[in-house]
Amino acid sequence: MKGEAGSMRQEKPKQEERIWGSMKRTAFILGSGLLLLVAFLNSVSGQLQRFWDASGCFQQAQWERLLSTFEGKEWILYIIATILVPALLFWSFNGLLLVADTARKPNFISRYRIQVGQNEPVDTMKLRQSMRTILFNQCMISVPMVIFLYPIIKVRGDPYRRELPTFHWFLLELAIFTLINEVLFYYSHRLLHHPTLYKKIHKKHHEWTAPIGVISFYTHPIEHVASNMLPVVLGPILMGSHLSSIAVWFSLALICATVSHCGYHLPFLPSPEFHDYHHLRFNQCYGVLGVLDHLHGTDTMFKQTKAYERHRFLLGFTPLSESIPDPPKKMD
Repeated sequence: MKGEAGSMRQEKPKQEERIWGSMKRTAFILGSGLLLLVAFLNSVSGQLQRFWDASGCFQQAQWERLLSTFEGKEWILYIIATILVPALLFWSFNGLLLVADTARKPNFISRYRIQVGQNEPVDTMKLRQSMRTILFNQCMISVPMVIFLYPIIKVRGDPYRRELPTFHWFLLELAIFTLINEVLFYYSHRLLHHPTLYKKIHKKHHEWTAPIGVISFYTHPIEHVASNMLPVVLGPILMGSHLSSIAVWFSLALICATVSHCGYHLPFLPSPEFHDYHHLRFNQCYGVLGVLDHLHGTDTMFKQTKAYERHRFLLGFTPLSESIPDPPKKMD
């Protein structure tokens, strides 16, 4: 017993030393990484700022022309920027994806499918039934909600300010919008996975275990307001944003929601592996960026899969399912 106690006392300082060494290495790596990231962002933002400044006069002139055209009827400009433009981008992108899903054209796109063998082609009857909910949510909830928010947005800050936001302010706004969206979506989404709320509300969205682009709007109306709309609109309200920032953010939010549900890991687009895995397994990957999933440990199963290895920005044309294939299935 005395020998064991002595060895334990000797082992304890060694463990503390290893932990302390590990902490120092982690701090060094994180500190170095942060410095490199700041240097990289300063370099990139500097180049983009010069491009922004070069085109700034043109953008400012076009904005002032719009203000003079819609003078006294600025609400029309608001409808165009916050509803019509984002909706046009959403349906243009999803129109192309629906052709791929229903007609399987072009042929090469099937190589980028995440869940092989699913939606090849998509069930058209199921899609038609889902479209009713999608159009209802967009036309009867999203549009009225954005219109309802108009006086609130005007109170928070004049969205028609004559001067356009600077490039760095625009980037700051996008960062804040993204952070607010991540926090609100993660916690509202995870709450909807409570057994009671899941059965009554969220189960509808998970009818599609292999999602397609338009399914981002296939939700119960309560979920559409709580998880789809509020996380997106709250940022511009709190920041008192310019109409140009709001229009870009709403458009980006719709495109990113489409990409995360599209079912294809396409080149030069954000990876949809994270949210696609959520539709496949239900109890993993609740967020958008994955930051809160990492902090709360709701991505541990995902990190043990090949999907996690493929969860990266594809910079070439070789599908990641080919360069990082799933392990062969075991024979019974």
